[in-house]
Amino acid sequence: MITLSSDFGSPYPAAMKGVIADRTEARLVDVAHDLPRQNVQAGAFWLREVLPYFPPAVHLAVVDPGVGTDRGAVVVRAGEHAVVAPDNGLALPAARRLADDLDIFGLDYRGGAGDWLPDPASSTFHGRDVFAPAAARVHETGVDAVASVPGIEPTGEYVDLRLPEPEVGEDGAVGEALAVDGFGNVITNIPGEALEGHFEEHVKANGVWASTRRTYAAVDEGHRVITVGSHGNVELAVNQGRGDETFGVYAGGRVSLQWS
Repeated sequence: MITLSSDFGSPYPAAMKGVIADRTEARLVDVAHDLPRQNVQAGAFWLREVLPYFPPAVHLAVVDPGVGTDRGAVVVRAGEHAVVAPDNGLALPAARRLADDLDIFGLDYRGGAGDWLPDPASSTFHGRDVFAPAAARVHETGVDAVASVPGIEPTGEYVDLRLPEPEVGEDGAVGEALAVDGFGNVITNIPGEALEGHFEEHVKANGVWASTRRTYAAVDEGHRVITVGSHGNVELAVNQGRGDETFGVYAGGRVSLQWS
């Protein structure tokens, strides 16, 4: 199996699939192609939350605002999985969720890979010209043997990305909005445990009062609610409405909760 994730929308993912299908008979599974555009941190968060539910696979992930620059490319081996991605930190949070110990390889796509990966035909579409062929080659070679592929070598130099940590105290918590989902729910980096002891109360989120409940429907339609999402983090939401618009918080924004 090869999974595909990107911020490309349509029709660009079809070109990546065509390249892969020309090189391997692997089953292709789309994760998402509407990841927040050019937002590496938000993309890394979603990959971390989704990829661990897959059986062993090669995961192709592209959110690449640095395409065409001198940014590198990596293949990260995480147990029986491999993540092929730009070297901008996108792969690391998911890989760490997939396995405790990682092997990180640099991918030389500027002529060092030999005939299987010629110089990119485009400086703006490495998803098609670099990462799709690399994902197919890793799949065909096998995750365990990835180091045998020409142009893929172990590296200690790579861009790391760790999602920001919140500050949680007795009177409240300060964190960041990691992402906003399609329903408008603002997903923060504040752990859900921070709300224990404060459910069925009113809490301020960036100065706006809201009820703390365990489900969206526990408040009336159109009312604000602070809850814990399936990912285990605090969410700012509106029952059948958009939390991002109502709370005025978007991905990357500061979130301050006060329950004192």
